[in-house]
Amino acid sequence: MGAATWDRITDNGKPDYEHPRYSIGEVSERSGLTRDTLRWYERIGLLTSVGRDHTGKRRFTDRDLDWLALIGRLRCTGMSVADMIRYAELVRAGESTYPQRLEMFQRTRADVLAQIDELNQTLAVLDRKIALYGTKPEQEVPGDCTVAAQRTERDMAPL
Repeated sequence: MGAATWDRITDNGKPDYEHPRYSIGEVSERSGLTRDTLRWYERIGLLTSVGRDHTGKRRFTDRDLDWLALIGRLRCTGMSVADMIRYAELVRAGESTYPQRLEMFQRTRADVLAQIDELNQTLAVLDRKIALYGTKPEQEVPGDCTVAAQRTERDMAPL
């Protein structure tokens, strides 16, 4: 498969970049994915270039490892498996699908930015609560309703 076939993930000029060399166990260790997940990715069309050795065992290339790294990043964005499969199909269809791929990544980027915004808001709430609880409350005296009221107020403080 040529560099354009796998969307030029990285074509670092290594002559053995597409040479099958890794067993499924080695790829599982390197990628952090289970063997079952790797087989499933192949079955659903996320991995289509997996070669076989003379005994029929899967042999993966450096290109496959890079593709798996990309898939992992796409999963981190929250992209669905269906969208990743669609992306793989677009890549296999060639350069004429660049506009669709661009749109897909722009949409995914917008989703990631929204996630980051939501996480930043959550972080701000946590920071406020940490600052609130990090201050020393007044020494509590048994039966003192004022301190108990302050403690309740602290717990109920607006986000």
